[in-house]
Amino acid sequence: MGHAKPDFDPVSLSPLSFWSGTPRERDESLRILRAERPVSYHPPAEGSMMPPEEGVGGFWAVVRNEDIRAISTDPETFCSGEGITLEDVPVAILETVSSFLAMDSPRHLQLRRLCSSAFTPRRVAQIEGQIAGQAKRIVDDLVNNPEGDLVAAVSRRLPMMTIFEMMGVDENYRLEATESVDGLTSWADEEVRGELLPEELLMNSTLGLLRIALEIAEARRSDPRDDLMTALVQAEVEGRTMNDEEIAAYFILLAVAGNDTTRNTISHTARALTEFPEQRKILMEDFDGRIGTAVEEMIRWATPVMTFRRTATRDVEFRGAQISEGDWIGLFYQSGNRDEAAFANPWQFDVLRDPNPHVGFGGGGPHFCLGTMLARAQLRSIWGELLTRVPEFEVGEPDYLVGNFMSAVKRLPYRLNLG
Repeated sequence: MGHAKPDFDPVSLSPLSFWSGTPRERDESLRILRAERPVSYHPPAEGSMMPPEEGVGGFWAVVRNEDIRAISTDPETFCSGEGITLEDVPVAILETVSSFLAMDSPRHLQLRRLCSSAFTPRRVAQIEGQIAGQAKRIVDDLVNNPEGDLVAAVSRRLPMMTIFEMMGVDENYRLEATESVDGLTSWADEEVRGELLPEELLMNSTLGLLRIALEIAEARRSDPRDDLMTALVQAEVEGRTMNDEEIAAYFILLAVAGNDTTRNTISHTARALTEFPEQRKILMEDFDGRIGTAVEEMIRWATPVMTFRRTATRDVEFRGAQISEGDWIGLFYQSGNRDEAAFANPWQFDVLRDPNPHVGFGGGGPHFCLGTMLARAQLRSIWGELLTRVPEFEVGEPDYLVGNFMSAVKRLPYRLNLG
């Protein structure tokens, strides 16, 4: 049936110029929509790999915290299986790089249970121990380099070290895997892309990670080790095991989602602690007692994943908007995490903020982030090391990646002020 589409909103969230701004600059537009038009209609996002035909397409933008939660917890009406980005990506690539993020139940639930079963209490304790050691080694190296780029020295290193050690990725794969992860999240950025077309970089990066995952999985079947890849190969729930394609897709999901999210949260937090030095002092007065609320504020403040998409499974009215079956709905997490109705002083970085109903891990529902344990453990460990051993560090202005998916920092100059 379908409904007639409204005019595109005059506050446009589609142009690359909008995504070229800083988070604060973008929020000038998002704040207007939160206050006046919490569900609005927009042209197709600029920079898409598969641009729609002229006059076709568009998406609904949902910008309030409570509405993001409502849609996230109603997968029957707003599904994930048709895609999760504001760009149209071929379904084959989508499932390869997104694993169960881009699936609906029952397949989503089956695969999620299989992946979850590999995270036994012993495995979680082992991973947390590995992360603590990695954070210490990174800061060991940092203190010998009082100036540089924090992204290269810290933010980029910790999540990749975590994923590689946790999964059992041998040294000979690590450089290619890191470059492929960067390609999958940065294909819209001309500096990163170089001479390649966006689809070429995406495909090359996908195939590189796919080959690495399949080779490691095959090796673990004949030579099991004490790592997560072995656990995934051996995982079984109600008589079902994971096939090679599912294992490889989950490896890619972990390598991408588990890398860029924490990487950028560390970078945004470093900037926040420079801008709000009193918050650093408050945290260090009782680090162990306050790091729990501080980590949640780091995730809210950074909101490393800015948008996810859902697709309407039927004609539905939502907040007065007439949404048709097949319409795209963009969930704007960064806006939800600056929503004045959910947060007092949303542009104040507050390590004691409690409650903190952020949507940094999604808005709940079946796709709530499976990597929350990893992210929290990494943030606790790296800030415990940094704030204890180099408490006078400061950072300069971030160099942001242009794109509508990740709130990514390409470079962030630091100085340690060791005295």
